[in-house]
Amino acid sequence: MASLAQATPDLDVIDTTPPFTLDDVARLTAKYAGVSTQDMLRDLLSGELKGRVAAVSSFGAESAVLLAMVAEVDTSVPVIFVNTQKIFGETLAYRDELAERLGFTDLRVFRPDPYLLAQKDKTSLRWSFDPDGCCDLRKVEPLRRALAPFDAWISGRKGFQAGRGALPRFEIDEGRLKVNPLADWDKPALEAYFEAARLPRHPLEAQGYPSVGCVPCTTKVLPGEDPRSGRWRGWDKSECGIHEPVF
Repeated sequence: MASLAQATPDLDVIDTTPPFTLDDVARLTAKYAGVSTQDMLRDLLSGELKGRVAAVSSFGAESAVLLAMVAEVDTSVPVIFVNTQKIFGETLAYRDELAERLGFTDLRVFRPDPYLLAQKDKTSLRWSFDPDGCCDLRKVEPLRRALAPFDAWISGRKGFQAGRGALPRFEIDEGRLKVNPLADWDKPALEAYFEAARLPRHPLEAQGYPSVGCVPCTTKVLPGEDPRSGRWRGWDKSECGIHEPVF
């Protein structure tokens, strides 16, 4: 007769094998080479990533394109929005309008931990002297909590934007698969999709904000400037910490 120790599974052994690896990145990159973004998303969201993935959106000036493509396949895909509590009111209204129009049924809003805010940003002015620390507190930490249940996430990054020229379609981020469906899209392609799908525009775009982030760290962009030059103007910073610069 087997002893209890032999018959009972070792409950202390935790499987730490990551759900996706660099081998998966290579496999998926090869599998979807030359495949359109829409077909790739349709295959992934109805197959390998079904129930395992969330779409992360800032509901910024170009966010509607990716969200519309995801909604075409499955409106039950969770959509994560991080409210840093320094977001433009126009962005919050646009989020609600767009999510409603596209029919998403699982919009998840995450905010900074109030205990951490009290510890690290009591005056709410950290953005003015430590923008990296502010982003980590108000964006990175909440997103890390939001992504905890998922093996993969979908990002709206585009390669043509500043510092993102070599952006891949697939990468590993903290053990999760990150999918960048719009990695090879340029501005004209985005504009054409907006027109074809009759998607609403972010209300601040017409006011000179082609890239919209938090209120204190977003300024208008002058003609001829890079669309993201209005983000963290005056700082040696091009990403919030959720994404690493890709060159």
